Amino acid sequence: MARGTHPVRLSRAGQALSSYFKASHDLAFIRDEAFSKLEETIDWHIKGTRYGIRMDDADKLLCAGVPGVQLTWMDAKIGDWVVTPRQGKPVEINALWYNALRVMEDFGRRLGKTGRTHFYRELADSIQKSFNEAFWDAEAGGLVDCLQEGIPDRRIRPNQIFAVSLPFALLPPERVQAVVKGVEAKLLTPYGLRSLVPADPDYRKVYVGNAYERDSAYHQGTVWAWLIGPFVDAYLNAFGESEESCRYLDSLFAGFRQHMSEAMLGSISEIFDADPPHAPRG
Repeated sequence: MARGTHPVRLSRAGQALSSYFKASHDLAFIRDEAFSKLEETIDWHIKGTRYGIRMDDADKLLCAGVPGVQLTWMDAKIGDWVVTPRQGKPVEINALWYNALRVMEDFGRRLGKTGRTHFYRELADSIQKSFNEAFWDAEAGGLVDCLQEGIPDRRIRPNQIFAVSLPFALLPPERVQAVVKGVEAKLLTPYGLRSLVPADPDYRKVYVGNAYERDSAYHQGTVWAWLIGPFVDAYLNAFGESEESCRYLDSLFAGFRQHMSEAMLGSISEIFDADPPHAPRG
């Protein structure tokens, strides 16, 4: 089971268990059931498993993907054409990888596992250093989307928001704020985040047409509603939970409140067109 674990599932499991522990203080469950399973899974990610998932021994960042296979959530594929190729080191996968290790460091300390605690701390420290060196784009004031064979993909996508929305900070405060402000200015809409910045030549304004046309637009500008959650978390991490911040974040949900009576009643559509009026789709 551990050999086939997806990197995102690993990190989601770590975050879920961390949240569970904060709410329940059930250290016995972590000790007796969860810790060893997560430990084994992380070990497989370090050694390497299927689909090219492995830790780079040099910089400790996580690699994922093989030609023709998409492992990230941007997984549209038409025949043999991978629409948004992100093979290599995706920014959000490495943010999740880092957070999973910090969760394990915390659990290890609580369980008195000194050796493993030290191991996870050192590994996470190395990843944090490598991440800031490899992903930070000083010219753009944000994070590159993916490293493909060491070459940065500088397309502006929402995946960078995960580096600043998760509980354990990867970036110094000034960079956290820069990422949030950049995503806000270039990708935020009344219904979530665009999947690609409008200035990009591959940007698609609407999600319409036959299956080929729709799939080719799926992650090339199309707005995804679920991304509003990570954006809110990131904004709070960057600017705090002041009354002003909370009023602003509450205002972002005005479009969703109206939308609840527009498409499928009482529900929020999966996606919306990239350009106004952001017609609901999906």
